Amino acid sequence: MKQRIVFISILTGLIIFLIASCFQKNGALQKNSGNELVSYNFDIRPILSDKCYACHGPDAKKREAGLRLDMAENAYAKLKDGKGVAIFPGKPEQSELYKRITSVDPEYQMPTPESHLGLLNDSEIGLVRRWIEQGAKYEKHWAFSAPVLPAVPEVGQKDWPKNEIDHFVLKKMESVGLAPNEQAEKSYLLKRLSLDLTGLPPSLDLQKRFEADQSEGAYGKMVDELIKQKAYGEKMAVYWLDIARYADSYGYQDDEVRTQWPWRDWLINAFNKNMSYDQFLTWQIAGDMLPNASKEQILATAFFRNHKYTEEGGVIPEEYRIEYNIDKTKTFSTGVLGLTVECAQCHDHKYDPISQEDYYRLFAFFNNSKEVGYEGDISQTKPAKNPILTISDHEARTLLTFINRPDTSRLMVSVLGDRDTLRPTHILNRGVYDAPGRVVTASALPSVMTFDTTRLPQNRLGLAKWTTSKSNPLTARVFVNQIWQEFFGRGIVKSTGDFGMQGELPTNPALLDWLAVDFMNHGWDIKRLVKQIVTSATYRQSAKISEEKLKADPDNIYLSRGSRYRIPAELVRDMVLSTSGLLSPRIGGPSVKPYQPKGLWEAATSGRGTLRTYQQDKGEALYRRGMYTFIKLTVPPPSMIIFDASNRDHCEIKRSKTNTPLQALVMLNDPMVLEASRVMAERMSLSDVSTEEKIHEAFRRIVCRQPTEKEMKLLTEYYRSEAGIFSKDKKQALKVLNVGEHPHEDKVNEGQAAALMRVINTLYNMEETITKS
Repeated sequence: MKQRIVFISILTGLIIFLIASCFQKNGALQKNSGNELVSYNFDIRPILSDKCYACHGPDAKKREAGLRLDMAENAYAKLKDGKGVAIFPGKPEQSELYKRITSVDPEYQMPTPESHLGLLNDSEIGLVRRWIEQGAKYEKHWAFSAPVLPAVPEVGQKDWPKNEIDHFVLKKMESVGLAPNEQAEKSYLLKRLSLDLTGLPPSLDLQKRFEADQSEGAYGKMVDELIKQKAYGEKMAVYWLDIARYADSYGYQDDEVRTQWPWRDWLINAFNKNMSYDQFLTWQIAGDMLPNASKEQILATAFFRNHKYTEEGGVIPEEYRIEYNIDKTKTFSTGVLGLTVECAQCHDHKYDPISQEDYYRLFAFFNNSKEVGYEGDISQTKPAKNPILTISDHEARTLLTFINRPDTSRLMVSVLGDRDTLRPTHILNRGVYDAPGRVVTASALPSVMTFDTTRLPQNRLGLAKWTTSKSNPLTARVFVNQIWQEFFGRGIVKSTGDFGMQGELPTNPALLDWLAVDFMNHGWDIKRLVKQIVTSATYRQSAKISEEKLKADPDNIYLSRGSRYRIPAELVRDMVLSTSGLLSPRIGGPSVKPYQPKGLWEAATSGRGTLRTYQQDKGEALYRRGMYTFIKLTVPPPSMIIFDASNRDHCEIKRSKTNTPLQALVMLNDPMVLEASRVMAERMSLSDVSTEEKIHEAFRRIVCRQPTEKEMKLLTEYYRSEAGIFSKDKKQALKVLNVGEHPHEDKVNEGQAAALMRVINTLYNMEETITKS
């Protein structure tokens, strides 16, 4: 067996050697051929990161032969054994790196067979050779260099762009021989816009007004109208709630209730009043440290206190105190900086230039918090954990008017607050709480940007200023990429939470930098950024796809068509409630408990606390938006999880998008969907208009466009078939209508209402209904 493995390795190496020889004779097979300059950042670093950095990267503890290939001075220096250099600029044949990646000898070749990293392919070998021939010039990682405003490129199709975004997108399209789609039809465009800006489908009235407005500025007026609605703040808040790991319970076994929802009200209000992003971050990172900090500024810091808390007896307080601050560090680094800094908790980062010391110096900003790992008297700390912000009824009515209070009792929210004396921060050996090492002081990541201690205080306010500096290369880039993802389904950098060495490269680097710099130059204005995106020709394109485009660009990287994907879990619920007329318009307030299968909470509880059983809400609370659904960390809302909602137990930047049979079962059987179908059917059945007109109106409300003749024929025939069944069996009709707690309409013909309910439920189950296209 061993001889066979050696034989296969030699054969594989021989094949690679022959392919490499082809490169040396001609560049026909190379990805980057001709006289083009090979880019270290975009061509070479990804290869080294995948194949070499595990053994020859930033992690000193895992480094082999003392060789670092992520640093030029080390890669150019003599090897540890004194025999040659890894990279000899201009001379690949004298570069140990090149000789080893082209070797056929398993004992000599790199990566080694036992590493299981896989040998370099023909294209990669060719790129490495040409890069060395061109001088092997290293570059700072693209994401760690401050963005510079690029010139807006000239394009061939000059009549297509609506704003600067389109110039960058079209330039990329033209470079690969693609052309943009035509603008989407008005009905599709309005549905897309309304879902993206408010999270709600357009009302029938809105559809009719937009359809009738044939003026040149009709679309712009609609953008302005939708972005002014309070629902805009709710829609924008959903993705930030994932980053903030917002939930309504503490997690762990007992999983008691908490009251962080006033922070959620603040978040919605911040988006609605268009708070600038630099202020938005500053308040959440260090609002309590601002001069004469107001209660609103302190409330904003609840962002960092949304993590899980244990209430179980017998825990080691210091272990959990450390765990809480690790969570804060990860939330900041992933959600704001877009880096996987948590990889350096136990050792130097294997791929990014972030040492374990760098990690704990960042950790130190949060390590001086007053919070403790365990608060013994649960009865005193149930709604919130120290440090606590208490909000009186008077303050809610006068100072914090955005808080939607259900009663006049005091509110308690967990917020940030630091000790008067500095707690020392240790580098923890292997990341373990009880293995303290050397003491370090607070500082931000030096590989990103220097933290000037002569100008910045070594506390969270200093961290906030460092983060929101226009010289910080990550903050603006990461945010505009997150917003781009919200509107197109994927970011310009696909790995939204990882801008490091192992992250995806930006598909349009110039556009990303232009958006970031333009965003900062215009006061970090979020609504302006959103408006730029939705008014672009890129955003307005039809989602139709030809076979040629599907073959050339299956993932729509070049954006030559509109994006098409299922709406988020919360919006599925919102769509159903809104179109049926059941949706409560109330903004903010405590979370609610809608319909849920029996026994879920009871099967996953310790049997203690106020959340040991599920107490369903009644009345208006049943019809709140999806973002207000109560999230118990140990048992998240099942229907929303099935639609890929975040379980909120950690910072999440990007949700997965799946298509499973369970989702179809939810739409067919969820009591909320059935009740919405019933309520709409009963109300419509009282109208004097024809059956066809009722079905037509239901289609427009739910699908948000005019139905085709074929669709109307199928739906009408289905209605008549069901009506025929129910006319003969009134008990069956009553059984179908007996769903949900909303009162029934009087004087309803049960057979007709049940038949119409079936049709409406079919419309809710159309793929197009819950798809943005």
